[in-house]
Formats: sequence, structure tokens, C-alpha cells
Amino acid sequence: MGTYFADLHVHIGRTIYGDPVKITASDKLTLTNIVDHAAYQKGLDMVGVIDSHVPDVQSEILRLIKEEKAVELSEGGIRYGPLTLLLGCEVEVYDEHCQGPIHVLCYFPTMAAMQRFTVWLSERVTNITLSSQRMYGTARDLQNYVKAEGGIFIPAHIFTPFKSLYGKGVVESLEEVFDLRLIDGVELGLSADSSMAGGIEELSPYSFLTNSDAHSLPKIAREYQSIKMERCTFKELLLSLHEQHGRRIVANYGMNPLLGKYYTTVCITCSEALENCHCEEASVVKGVADRVDELKKEGDHPRKRPPYIHQIPLEYLPKLGPKTLEKLLKAFGTEMNILHHCSKDELETIVPSSLAYTIVQNRSGHVAVEAGGGGTYGRIKKER
Repeated sequence: MGTYFADLHVHIGRTIYGDPVKITASDKLTLTNIVDHAAYQKGLDMVGVIDSHVPDVQSEILRLIKEEKAVELSEGGIRYGPLTLLLGCEVEVYDEHCQGPIHVLCYFPTMAAMQRFTVWLSERVTNITLSSQRMYGTARDLQNYVKAEGGIFIPAHIFTPFKSLYGKGVVESLEEVFDLRLIDGVELGLSADSSMAGGIEELSPYSFLTNSDAHSLPKIAREYQSIKMERCTFKELLLSLHEQHGRRIVANYGMNPLLGKYYTTVCITCSEALENCHCEEASVVKGVADRVDELKKEGDHPRKRPPYIHQIPLEYLPKLGPKTLEKLLKAFGTEMNILHHCSKDELETIVPSSLAYTIVQNRSGHVAVEAGGGGTYGRIKKER
């Protein structure tokens, strides 16, 4: 078996015809740009494009297949060069069981299955050509459809204050909204890691996923996972999520939760942490850390999890600008190779010793950071 790097949550910004899909995403996030960048700069083995329900995105994929630049795999997924493309869709559910909108990720093994889903979903959303549309129906209806098509169902960024399962304290338990048997894993989001979420016992049956939720090309693989599989296919991914036949997630790689923009509870009126707020009427965005603490119950017995490595993306490292990154990529191929494999001696042939040391230290999470909150990202502490 091999180990594969996967980021399963990347948005489309524009179709091949220039029409918007994810309004807030970069217009450079076309399907072809994503797979090229993920494969040949990032060095990923699998990428999940979660706006694959859009008909014009499907047209672009079918064009790549027709031009023999891509091919559908018998075990699900689409091979593009060294990369496997996973066809996904982010859906917003807000049924009578939800106190607020919740985002979920749905993946399908084949283009035909995704096209059938597009027809089904188009009858339940206002605009099938846009990303993250609110579905008029229940979460369980959606789950049942996805699983009937042999798909994968994952609640997205489950702790973030907005549009998530536990956000703003709107849900106390998964079973309020979902059929627990039809969940294949949960996505933690940028402001949480396994040590935080692992203390919540109802999450024990599910694998934890760490994905980028990228809205621009550079943000692809700011969080990802390494997965032990026989082959890089949809079928093997599903086995790994349920830890069957030796397949499993080996490690999660994500930013230190302190860097997430919703880690700390903050008053958005004065942009101060709640303990420092002096507003007469504070407008509070509850931080992920506080929300996780609320959800933990006395006597919870979390399962043992794969290591979660606090890894900072190369673009965020001090003194590593675009020109330096370009030199590193020219010398060593991909960001995954730089992040995981290049020795300090090799790196020092391109960059100063201090930067080479930072890159190596980054592999074990030993880079100091300051916490973010209220919509503002945390920061890497400057060297004195």
C-alpha cells in the first residue's frame, strides 16, 4: 500500500466560460487551473473539487476526458496526470431540525452519478450554477440520496461559528440533524485540531478530515491529510474513512488552530477578545475553543487518533516570498516535497540557513504563533 496526500475541499471560482461559481473565490480557480496547480505545484495525489455539480464545470471535465487529458477510474474518481480528481459538492442544509444553516460535503464516484445529483439538486436549490446553495429539503433526505448513489457524506468545518454543525451553539448533537449511520467522516475546519475535537465522544466513530476550503490557488493544501491506500481512488478513500482492510488516515496536516480566524471568542465591535472588551453591548462571535469546551462532557472517552501536525503553509513562513518559493520549486519540484522530504542541507543550497531551519522545524509544528478570532487570522510570531 502507498501513502497519498489529499485535500478534499477546494472551490471553483469561475467556469471555463468566465461565469462565477463561488462568488468570493478567485477567478483563477477554474477546474483546469485547480488540477494543474494541485498536481504540479502542490504535489497532491488527490483533490476534491466541491463545486462539481455545476453543469459548466462538468463540461470542462468532460472536455478534458474527450481530449484524453483525463480518464475516469474504474474504482471512482478521475485521473489527471499524477492526480486523482474527486467529484464533490458543498450543500447548505437548513431544515426544521437545524437552528441555523449547516454546510455538508457530498462526493460521488462517477461523472454519471454527479450528473444525476445535479438533476436531483436543481429541483431543490435556487441556482444550480452557484456554490454552496441552500437545499430545500431535509439533511436526512440528502444523506439518503448520497448513500443510494454510493457516495460519501461529510459535515463540513463543523466548529466554525457560521454555517456549521456546532457553530453558534445551534446543535448539541449530530443526531439532531443527521442519520449517524450515513456519515463517513467529519471535517474539523481551520480553527480546530484532533486534540480539541477528540474529546467529544459522539465524534469517536468518525475519521477526522483536514481540508483547505481553498478560495484561491495558493490556499490549496493549506490543510490536508496523508492516507494509506492501495490505490488513489474513490473506493479506496471510502475504505480509509472507515479504516477497513488496512486503509486509514495516517496523519492530518493543518495550521495551528490559533491561526484560524475563529479560534478565540471576540467582540466584533471593538475587535478585542471578550476578556478585554469594554463595549456597553458586546457583539460576540464565539470562538471555536470555547465552543469545543462547551460540547465536551464529563466521562467522555475519545478514541486514539492519527497524529495531527501543526504545519504552516510555505507561503505564510516569514522571509519566504514568491521569488524564494519559485526558486525552491524549481530545485525540488513540489511543495509537498519541500515540506516533507528535503533535508536541511538540501534546502540550504537555495535559501539561507535560518529559513531552511524554519522549514524543517515546521514539520513538527515548532513555529510560534499568536491566536486569531472574530474573523481575523492569527499570526506567526516574529523572531526577535
